[in-house]
Amino acid sequence: MRLNDCHNFQDFRTLAKKRLPGPIFNYIDGGADDESTYRRNTSAFEECDLIPSVLTGVKDIDLSVTVMGQKLDMPVYCSPTALQRLFHHQGERAVAAACEKYGTMFGVSSLGTVSLEEIAKQVNTPQVYQFYFHKDRGLNEAMMARAKAAGIQVMMLTVDSITGGNRERDLRTGFSIPFRLTLGGMLQFALKPMWGINYVTHEKFKLPQLDEHIDMGGGASSIGDYFTNMLDPSMNWDDVAKMVEFWGGEFCLKGIMSKEDARRAVDIGCTGIIISNHGGRQLDGSRSSFDQLKEIVDEVGDEIDVILDSGVQRGTHVLKALSLGAKAVGVGRMYLYPLAAAGQPGVERALGLMKAELERDMKLMGKTRVDQLTPENLRFR
Repeated sequence: MRLNDCHNFQDFRTLAKKRLPGPIFNYIDGGADDESTYRRNTSAFEECDLIPSVLTGVKDIDLSVTVMGQKLDMPVYCSPTALQRLFHHQGERAVAAACEKYGTMFGVSSLGTVSLEEIAKQVNTPQVYQFYFHKDRGLNEAMMARAKAAGIQVMMLTVDSITGGNRERDLRTGFSIPFRLTLGGMLQFALKPMWGINYVTHEKFKLPQLDEHIDMGGGASSIGDYFTNMLDPSMNWDDVAKMVEFWGGEFCLKGIMSKEDARRAVDIGCTGIIISNHGGRQLDGSRSSFDQLKEIVDEVGDEIDVILDSGVQRGTHVLKALSLGAKAVGVGRMYLYPLAAAGQPGVERALGLMKAELERDMKLMGKTRVDQLTPENLRFR
């Protein structure tokens, strides 16, 4: 299969699986425990149907939205994800450039492999910086100050990852950073030698947002140790309120799953929330993001920007989320598989296919603007 033969999410997944060593593919592809939430995130969209209108005149389609103060040309953006240069040597550079081409927002992770300053200089597209809450309060403020100096428009605090999820695929292969592979994991790397050649012939792998805090040289520290030892599970709403005040701008919480927590986010001054279960990678057995969307929008949708994350694979998934009141939709695996398969051309193809799907589906729905989508366009089974 070649890139031009990829027409949907599953095609890109297949191509990524052919290119990546098993442990790295499974890091992207896997979820927590039995992966029931991972599967439910997508299947939830199948439990409601779109109701199209006809004869409405749909010559020109406007997909633009404004979310957390950022004007986007389409209601889909690339959520921040970790370790992107493991999947393809271009990493975040490729994803940021593709987002700029399609006029949408790009997320930089604190576990990213290209510095937020470099990306800010590379592209002229809205950026969101994702970070975690550390035991060292000074480190939290230093990370926000660094983001502000780099011109980051939106801060995103992940609140559902105070400890790592039980990702059993990674345990079986020994996947970690630095690598601590099992024998089976090493054999899977040996089967994909081109990945290894690319890895060793390009710049050294690093985590520039945290290079002063994590030893990437194979020493005592690792990504797992970072989650175990540096993140603060005692984080509470008072702590976050202080961070919102310190930032003084667009600030969103990623990992909100209840209307009560959505209300608290409004009360402490957040400007956005992302309904997310971390792609099914944290608490298995939790509700899907789409299942929780309506009640959260009903509670706070007029007061804060509500964004949906987790499980989105199709343009119709996006339209269903927008119909229930989401302002935009974030995607992760939807661009990581294309990145792994082909770098920047892969991400551009994936975003181009999504845009084409959205434009076609909007016409078939009889809508010309995103704000014309309402709950009346859906029927739940």
